[in-house]
Amino acid sequence: MKMTRFSTTPLALAAFLCTTAFAYNVSGTVKDELGTPIQGANVTLVQKAKSTLTDIEGKFVLSDATIDAIHAQKPGLGYININDGVLDFSQSGNTPVKIRIFDMMGNQVLNHSLNGSGRLDLRQGVTAHGTYIARVRMGNAEQAVRFTASGSYSSALTAPKSGALYLIQQGKAGNLQVVANGFDTLKIYLPSLDTVLALTLKKSTAGSSPSSSPSSSSSGASSPSSSAITSSSSSAASLNPGEQTYDFGYALKNAPRPSTGCGKNSTLQKTRSVENGDRFEMKVGSENREYFITLPKNYDNTKPHKVLFAMHCMGSNAEDFVHHNPDQDHPSPYYGQQKLDTKGEFIFVAPRGDTDGMPWSMNSDKDHKFIDQLITTINENYCVDTTRIFMTGFSFGAMVTNSMAQDMQHRLRAVAVYATADYNIYLPKNKGKPIAWMAVHGKQDGTCPYDKALTSALPRILKNNGPNGTDVSSEKPQEVGGSGHLCYDFKNVDPRFPVKWCSWNGPHQWTAFDNGNWQSTWVPEEVNKFFGQF
Repeated sequence: MKMTRFSTTPLALAAFLCTTAFAYNVSGTVKDELGTPIQGANVTLVQKAKSTLTDIEGKFVLSDATIDAIHAQKPGLGYININDGVLDFSQSGNTPVKIRIFDMMGNQVLNHSLNGSGRLDLRQGVTAHGTYIARVRMGNAEQAVRFTASGSYSSALTAPKSGALYLIQQGKAGNLQVVANGFDTLKIYLPSLDTVLALTLKKSTAGSSPSSSPSSSSSGASSPSSSAITSSSSSAASLNPGEQTYDFGYALKNAPRPSTGCGKNSTLQKTRSVENGDRFEMKVGSENREYFITLPKNYDNTKPHKVLFAMHCMGSNAEDFVHHNPDQDHPSPYYGQQKLDTKGEFIFVAPRGDTDGMPWSMNSDKDHKFIDQLITTINENYCVDTTRIFMTGFSFGAMVTNSMAQDMQHRLRAVAVYATADYNIYLPKNKGKPIAWMAVHGKQDGTCPYDKALTSALPRILKNNGPNGTDVSSEKPQEVGGSGHLCYDFKNVDPRFPVKWCSWNGPHQWTAFDNGNWQSTWVPEEVNKFFGQF
């Protein structure tokens, strides 16, 4: 990955703000219950007193990226300079300065504090293409800089010519109202003012009330009815009123967070089509990396889809997990998950490791850069729920999956590893964030020893998965004694970050079974249930 380069404009830190400037972008479509676009519907963002009319396709955009805050600068307070991705801060006192970086979906990717004067390499938190917000907070004053990391990683800072930082905040919440002749008025609460919506209006009937929930929040904002917000024929994109938010992670069954690819057609150029998918290549550093994508037959670019990465093992390759003659390593595509995706909720991805003996890197982070760039590419070209990206793999595929789980907690919601190990793989320093994690391991595994995973890989995950990120590695799982299998759900973890340990009395094989043979494996169904709880 190329280095991030920022402009070299020196920026003086403003101490206090009298007015806060908000940047927001609410867009989407308005249709009737038959899916016909409604032209001329009046869409209003109530708090902003800003309205627009839908076009012939039912589309609308409410956007404001202006910066008009009134600010006052306290002389001699401090000084900021950003050069080549490195932020230098100096001040006359020793006031703590907190610096955080967020992506445009609101995920925090860096959190750091400075005392007095210091230096911080912002590239620690910017590992993917896209737009970011860097927030600098000192006391009660919080300043923000918006920057973009493009393909060349050149960047421009949004800052006024005067040199003082302005506070730029994404709109956090608001009420949206939609009015159209012949339809019930729709009133909904938006947890975020940076979102893409697919709205459905109901035909008006005599004496009917507006399409809003009878319950309302303390601010008077109405909650959406169960059918108020839809995505095509699905309600998967419905907002969840009253959904709790967290500094890290999401509530169980959270509302989808649509990617920038929603509403767009993919610009990716496939190299060829294969059975059950398409092959692509991307340049990562100096290497060409191969990957395959399988879209659901009912793919809809207005509906946020879940994503599953299937990581291949040694002696196999990415295409083997797209289509393969059935055997104990490939009973059906994508570790059996595509067969179980009967509603077409998933986009399936199979990346390929190196073509040498060891498929995934043992001593560098190049595979992490590949997957990070690939996730961004998929988000930009397809309609993805960025909060439901999963990964799974067997043996070496489990090793690299477990490796990703150490420092990509902000991008992966949950992983499932089959016969993982903590050696022969690059293991980055754990970022100290929780991640939902499931493991399946045979007690007779002589290739990736069971005890090693039990005493090393598992505790490393439990170290961060307790309430508020606490260490719960003292809890030990129940294990299978004789034949069959036993899956243990850890009791002391944060419910938002569950951990499941499945042991069975078998060898180095991911298609674990109790009776018969690999055709009767129970693993795909257990993993499907594990991923399905989010």
